[in-house]
Amino acid sequence: MATLKELSHKKELLSGGHRACAGCTEPIAVRQILMATDTPVVVCCPTGCLEVTTTIFPYTAWRIPWIHSAFENAAATISGVEVGYKALKKRGKIPDREIKFIGIGGDGGTYDIGFQALSGAMERGHNMVYICLDNEAYMNTGIQRSSATPKGAHTTTSPAGKVMPGKRDFRKDLTACIAAHNVPYVAQAIPSMWKDLINKVQKALAVDGPAFINVLVPCRLGWGFPPEKAIEIGREAVSSCFWPLYEMENGKWSLTYKPKEKTPLKDWLKQQVRFKHLFKPGNEAIIEELQADVDRNWERLQKLCELQ
Repeated sequence: MATLKELSHKKELLSGGHRACAGCTEPIAVRQILMATDTPVVVCCPTGCLEVTTTIFPYTAWRIPWIHSAFENAAATISGVEVGYKALKKRGKIPDREIKFIGIGGDGGTYDIGFQALSGAMERGHNMVYICLDNEAYMNTGIQRSSATPKGAHTTTSPAGKVMPGKRDFRKDLTACIAAHNVPYVAQAIPSMWKDLINKVQKALAVDGPAFINVLVPCRLGWGFPPEKAIEIGREAVSSCFWPLYEMENGKWSLTYKPKEKTPLKDWLKQQVRFKHLFKPGNEAIIEELQADVDRNWERLQKLCELQ
């Protein structure tokens, strides 16, 4: 693990001047991800917030080879690049040097539209890393719900009102879905805890085979909080165990951070406009359901890690 001083001397591979919202944690996460690389890297991004804010033609914020892919096939694209690179090396068409291949997609292009391509790439065993930047909705196209959206959250397609109190369903556990593919490395991380994220990216890049990291990236627009609170909101997602930090390395599960004191989920929810309606009379049961779901998943994860 590199020190902060060493990282500060590394060249920034994502430049300033991009069009991300003030307080957006996606570029923060990407800067940390790219700081973890020590070899040449090729990145593929599907359509989404990251693509739109960093690469509006004819400009780009990326200082590395970068490929834009359709919403549904980033994992297929980057796995194809990895295979093509192997083939060209085998034929002696290009120099034999180490290059890493990374796919970076949002929850819309990963949990939902791109899940089939991701599952296929993981199952085929490509030597690549796929990173999901999960802001828990289709933020780029108008804040529509995705399967990553928490139960009770207000979005434009799960509006809170007289008919429904926000999204009716619990979110998908994508990290567990990918772990079920028996790949060498799977993890959850957050840019609010940069050491943990960078360490996990380094581990993922060192793997011989596919690796997956799910990164929660708080969205100040879709979640509804002041821009300056972005990092703090992320930390509280971890301390409440809504977003536990863990990894599965060659079948072994382990927590990489355990809060000294698990904070109530409601303290995190009430800081976000998307959950504002849950604190009105009559919606108390939804908060209780959400807390019970977090508690149940946290207990299950701890037992899974203790059994290893």
